[in-house]
Amino acid sequence: MNKIVLIIQREYITRVRNKRFLLMTILMPLIFVGFIAGSAYFAASSQEETRIGVVNAPDFLRDNFKNDTGNVVFAFFTGSDTSMFKGEKFDALLYPEVLGDSLVAELHSSQQIGFETSRYIERQLNKSLENVLLQNKGIRKAELDSIASASENFVVLKSMVTDEKGESKESNAGLAYGIGFGSGLLIYMTMFIFGSMVMRGVVEEKTNRIAEVIVSSCKPFELMMGKIVGIAGVGLTQLLLWIALIVALSSSLSAFIPADAVDQYQNMQQNPTLSVAQGNNATAMKILEAKDELIAGANWMAIIACFLFYFLGGYLFYASLFAAIGSVINEDPQEAQQLMLPITMPIIFAFIILGGVLDNPGSSLAVWTSIIPFTSPIIMMGRIPFGIPNTVPYWQLGVSMLSLIGGFIFTTWFAAKVYRTGILMYGKKATWKEMIRWVFA
Repeated sequence: MNKIVLIIQREYITRVRNKRFLLMTILMPLIFVGFIAGSAYFAASSQEETRIGVVNAPDFLRDNFKNDTGNVVFAFFTGSDTSMFKGEKFDALLYPEVLGDSLVAELHSSQQIGFETSRYIERQLNKSLENVLLQNKGIRKAELDSIASASENFVVLKSMVTDEKGESKESNAGLAYGIGFGSGLLIYMTMFIFGSMVMRGVVEEKTNRIAEVIVSSCKPFELMMGKIVGIAGVGLTQLLLWIALIVALSSSLSAFIPADAVDQYQNMQQNPTLSVAQGNNATAMKILEAKDELIAGANWMAIIACFLFYFLGGYLFYASLFAAIGSVINEDPQEAQQLMLPITMPIIFAFIILGGVLDNPGSSLAVWTSIIPFTSPIIMMGRIPFGIPNTVPYWQLGVSMLSLIGGFIFTTWFAAKVYRTGILMYGKKATWKEMIRWVFA
């Protein structure tokens, strides 16, 4: 046991003191938060105006088209001079024509118009035609305008989840989807990064003949376990530092939001009847609202606790297999890729089906893949943000955790059998068939 502790200390200290570790630990949160803050700032304050010239429009379009956003501005004129957008007076020209009860329009531009702008123009045309058809049926325009001004408050949909005791609470499927995808992606990346780190460490010690010296004073199993647990400590340390730095940096995100948007959002919090700001402030206020929902809209204690368990469990489950692969590789990258394929395929498969699981976290596919240890670290972390015990019953969570622990014990036993033979084998390419024979020899 003392020898395993010494190996763990060696693996942990040598990697934590590495300059690459320090740089990645500091730079990753800065890059992550900087990317979000930069995107928020430019989205909130740097949206350009798109000018649309409407040529020979019917009178009802003039009455119903609205410049209700700061991004798209309409101007009406007669004629057909296409040089108007070539001379940079307009970004595009719209040619509407009434054919019976239909409205056909062509949008001409020198450059491709964005998708959201095209959809906005299409909605304006549909709404204008709908209004004129209703007016032809005898509904006055004043009544239509009154309905349109209040339409945003007609429907308010709240998603409620009822537990076994009959108690209901509000849920946010979008927030749960984002947390689940982010957690699954992070575990997917870390299993690859730190698992490959274990394999490279074993390969380097084997090719440099360091392993021969080490195993002369300790057992191969002790060497393998010390390396796996030591690198797990490195990964956990880096992960906790990332979380702390991201939380600290995220608290300063409001500095990148325009001051008027912050003031308006605070007024909306005090007076919920106020409408969401239009134009540039609309995006900024959505960012502030998302930040508040992210803090208060999830059970962070349960999510973080489960994340740490599945992060460590998934890493330990796969790291032992990566260590076994590293022990039989002889400086041949192609050999490493062939042997790694059966190990990496379940990880890739879990990430591929994660999107479908997030759309339906209670499906049979989601339940079984969150229990099987090969896929449970990614899939279960995609389901947990949707709620415990509503979406993920306690028995499913318990079975998943026990199966992952059992899977780690099995893969460690399997890897130890392979490792003790492969670490001292040189000049011969091993196959999976041979490695299985070593296990039962």
